[in-house]
Amino acid sequence: MSEVYAARRTRLRERCNAGGSAAALVSRTANVRYLAGAAPRDAVLLLGKREDLLVCADPPDERPAEGRPDEALRVHVLSGPGGDPAVAAADLVAAQGADSVAVEEHHLTVARHRAIGSVAPGLRLADLGGAVEQLRVVKDEEEISCLRIGAEIADQALGELLESILVGRTERHLALELERRLVDHGADGPAFATSVATGPNSGLRGHAPTDRRVEEGDFLSVCLGATYHGYRCEIGRTFVIGTSPADWQIELYDLVFAAQRAARESLMPGAAYRDVDSAARHVLGSAGYREGLSPLTGHGVGLEIDEDPQLAPAAMGKLDACVPVTVEPGVHLPGRGGVRIDDTLVVRPEADGGPELLTITTKELLAL
Repeated sequence: MSEVYAARRTRLRERCNAGGSAAALVSRTANVRYLAGAAPRDAVLLLGKREDLLVCADPPDERPAEGRPDEALRVHVLSGPGGDPAVAAADLVAAQGADSVAVEEHHLTVARHRAIGSVAPGLRLADLGGAVEQLRVVKDEEEISCLRIGAEIADQALGELLESILVGRTERHLALELERRLVDHGADGPAFATSVATGPNSGLRGHAPTDRRVEEGDFLSVCLGATYHGYRCEIGRTFVIGTSPADWQIELYDLVFAAQRAARESLMPGAAYRDVDSAARHVLGSAGYREGLSPLTGHGVGLEIDEDPQLAPAAMGKLDACVPVTVEPGVHLPGRGGVRIDDTLVVRPEADGGPELLTITTKELLAL
């Protein structure tokens, strides 16, 4: 992996040089891990004029879940407590003779920005912008492998829950059980706060579990994800509890399933982000559900659960191959409940079989 991290840093350095900066200071945690292999607490990565350094307040943790620093990258640990790695890195890059450094202004606090200017007043601070985030959009096969394993773990945890007795248990209890099962099957932890929604809560995006108990005839919507070696995936499914689905439940489920399928089938290299969103939104809108829909149909995943690209009506850009995204349309009927279906897929060209589905739990409307 050392060559992979070195190649990523080289690409970033080329972007910095093209923008007139001789060095870069990367502070956003996911970006540090992407370029350095690990991101200890408060650590920053310095792409220096003469040497690259991982600057840390404390020695890196050796736990695999935290990642391991690239062995070709020198780790610089601050000599005393209370120091700021970003400020120390600015001092180091000034000592290397650089006259400018690109920083992640969208991540640095105002106080940290001022402290960097204070310790190295002769250093011009340029904005790195989202350069690292843009590099992260297309994944290599090692990254996709981590996502694939995370998806298998999430599928396992969800499958086991579906085999248990659900009636009478609370949303909160079920969410905690799912998160425990993720860890039991080898996840670093949940990719985000697990959502379990029953009855009138079902179908709500990002619903925080409550003490409402599962009842016969409820829709049950579950959204969870596993983190594996830092990479995060997502899956969401909707079921009916304890009885045959009512006609309105079947109709609503079939509609959301059709919308999700339309968006999934449009995931091809070169497809516009907003066209993928439109594919799902058109199906739902044609059935009279134009109002109250989610602001997006899906998003990228990786070292963070919500990355670029955004599959939304106003999103600009086109998909590339090897970009993992979610497709997660849903409809919620106030007071009744709703349906959400969510998969993680990898964009692949048609010659390679089209989009690769990572989350494979059945999308059949099951009565549990």
